[in-house]
Amino acid sequence: MSWTRREALLGLGSIPLLGAVWWAGAYGTVGKKREQEALLEQLNIKPSLPSPIPAITGEPVRVGIIGFGIRGEQLCRSLGYATDEWVAAMEEAAARAKKEGRPFTALEDFRSQDPLNIRIVGVCDVFDVRAEKAVRSFSTPEQAVKRYTTYTDMISSGDVDAVVIATPDHWHAPMSIEALRNNVHVYVEKPMTHTLAETYELREAVRNSKAIFQVGHQHRQTLSFKTAQDIVDKGVLGHVSLITTNTNRNDDNGAWNYDIHPDANPETIDWGQFLGSAPEIPFNKNHFFRWRKWWAYGSGLSGDLLTHDYDRLNCVLKMGMPRSVMASGGIYTHRDGRNVPDVLQVNFEFPDFNTGSSQTPEKERGMTFTYSASLGNGFNRPTMIMGHDASMELGNRLTIWPDSGSTRFAEQLKAGNMAPQTPIYRYDPSEMALDGVSSATSQYFADKGLMWTYIDGKRVDSTFLHMREWLSVIRNGGDVSCGIQEGFEEAMSAHMAGLSWKLGRRIEWDPKEEMIVPIEGVDLDAVLLNSV
Repeated sequence: MSWTRREALLGLGSIPLLGAVWWAGAYGTVGKKREQEALLEQLNIKPSLPSPIPAITGEPVRVGIIGFGIRGEQLCRSLGYATDEWVAAMEEAAARAKKEGRPFTALEDFRSQDPLNIRIVGVCDVFDVRAEKAVRSFSTPEQAVKRYTTYTDMISSGDVDAVVIATPDHWHAPMSIEALRNNVHVYVEKPMTHTLAETYELREAVRNSKAIFQVGHQHRQTLSFKTAQDIVDKGVLGHVSLITTNTNRNDDNGAWNYDIHPDANPETIDWGQFLGSAPEIPFNKNHFFRWRKWWAYGSGLSGDLLTHDYDRLNCVLKMGMPRSVMASGGIYTHRDGRNVPDVLQVNFEFPDFNTGSSQTPEKERGMTFTYSASLGNGFNRPTMIMGHDASMELGNRLTIWPDSGSTRFAEQLKAGNMAPQTPIYRYDPSEMALDGVSSATSQYFADKGLMWTYIDGKRVDSTFLHMREWLSVIRNGGDVSCGIQEGFEEAMSAHMAGLSWKLGRRIEWDPKEEMIVPIEGVDLDAVLLNSV
């Protein structure tokens, strides 16, 4: 499949590409078309398609699911397995949307996914209701899905080739390590680890295993991010000195106040197994269903949402580890017993970072990456990558504006053929697609490019593409896009942010030793695991 110039300009047909000044007297004329063609030739941006993925052939990959909560169900749908309850809810939502004359394509999108040649053969969840729902929905007359009471039983059974781990954060690394030591392939949700020690131990386990390891940063499949890589590599933005990215959510789901199931009780939940390495406390339904609100099980904004933004920018700029991190914030809106902040501001410093482009002078080095988050306000703030020559807004779409002080575009700016406040390039692969978004939180993830991408104007689940890549590498060899090195950088950066917030001080990274600079008298892992 090849890209046409029309596809390169998706979304530009209805607006003057370079603004009223450039197109004055030329809008809709041959002159405008020539200017467009000249600019495209100069920028030489190549809109990207997903890399070709070899077919997943042979015997189906036998997959076990560890953790069947909200994200576990979503991952199973990306694998081609939906619960009976979800299908019924989507059919009802589609009928309601049709009556109201609005699009709703979730069930249609699911049913049109390509098969991945896998079988879900087992599920492990400490909540009986969830495990039984998976067994009931995914079993067939030919193949019963087995419920395992512990993850070690599943991994050592010999009945699974691969596991998908979607548990609370404090279980990610122990389960991944156990699987890798048994040469069972791993797809694990972010953040990859819960402590510094786990991060090194998991890295060693991956290096010593024959199994394929993938971290669940599905946005690495989003087409706008792949196109952004080409833009940065070609120096269109010039020297990048500042990145700003944000989280704004203002509803119960966005603040991790998930519904508590009415059938939850000590008889239906294996509380001891849920706690694992966490401090022992009496049974608590609030902690079980809303675990992201406590450091003992989760990683707060730094591990849950910052990791998405850090990794999606890392896949574009390949910036690696920051040299230092400073964080601030607090619990300002949701004073409900949580001990993770609901407002967080993080500055990552990259004093040696350079875009690596021939367009960037050697003397221009250094960058600050700023992450800002609030769970008490839903105003959408875009991700911005700011360079000497241009700024780029990046999400499921991308837009580039020239900078008034640009060197690269100085002649066009001086001649009045370019205006700093008017886009010079906009890429929107979704222009021909109709989307129905069901909630504010869904819209948040969609705008960031974390839910789906678009191929030929058709919406495609980016998690499906990410899991397909992992399964293909299992069967055919090759490399995954978010393996242990990418996961190491994501996890360590998040840990640095969490430590900085808790300690109220700058946290520094030693690139030679590949470790956080020690702080005298402070056990950093103990700080990570405990509340302030």
